[in-house]
Amino acid sequence: MKNYLDIVQKVLSEGVLKENRTGVSALTIAGAMFEHNMSTGFPLLTTKAVPMRLVAAELEFFIKGNTDKHWLSAENNHIWDEWANPKKAPYGHDAESKQRMLKERDLGAIYGFQWRHFNAEYENFDTDYTGKGVDQLQNVINTLKTNPNDRRMIVSAWNPLMLDQMALPPCHYLFQITTINGKLNLMWNQRSVDTLLGLPFNIASYALLLHLLAKESGLEEGKLIGFLGDVHIYENHIEGAKEQLSRDPGKYPLPKLQTDNFTSIFDWKYQDTQVIDYKHYPRIKFDIAI
Repeated sequence: MKNYLDIVQKVLSEGVLKENRTGVSALTIAGAMFEHNMSTGFPLLTTKAVPMRLVAAELEFFIKGNTDKHWLSAENNHIWDEWANPKKAPYGHDAESKQRMLKERDLGAIYGFQWRHFNAEYENFDTDYTGKGVDQLQNVINTLKTNPNDRRMIVSAWNPLMLDQMALPPCHYLFQITTINGKLNLMWNQRSVDTLLGLPFNIASYALLLHLLAKESGLEEGKLIGFLGDVHIYENHIEGAKEQLSRDPGKYPLPKLQTDNFTSIFDWKYQDTQVIDYKHYPRIKFDIAI
């Protein structure tokens, strides 16, 4: 995945140190692009370990339109633990705010809610939203099956009317599907890019979504492309970034993805998909900036 490492190098070489809401300054560049052809393998980094189980479980969470972080924690997935619906537990860096956010299970109208119920009135994590809002994901799948050459297959998580009801405004805020010569391509847009911790996760997540949509539509897997906005490396990630750049991206081949018992993306469980022959360098620990 030289393309990813090139982005890391560019941020280290050209980035300007910039303050942000987390309180941890970051080297930042304006704009980058990630591109990968799925025919060469599944884009899971080999220069460090990426926890595919967590990636896949979060994607199932989004596809379901779920907003209850207890669903994730029940699957031993704690990536959303520190976040909460700001209407119920307002964001803050102080200990009291962090504790409130940790205890509140409702994440608000985040990614999956917008994918499946765009702009529906949000009530609670356990409300039945069946038939409410716009099911953007279902609409894209319907179009893929009836008019695959359509150029309007877009799913947006960015809803300005509901940003104040989201645990976190979407970092990756939109994806688009195109088909060319029987291959399904996925392009995603991302406003804020935590290059060392978040981007490898985002790459794997959208590659998995591409894989599932290709199975759903009977198309081959094509290109995965990310259009990246505020691309940054936090100060406390710089040494880890240098360590990763010192590792040979060609040492291990990219793994393959295998999904069994597939009937529908809406019935898919993250345990149905396995990564085959994933070999990688040791993990590099990066602390999350909240």
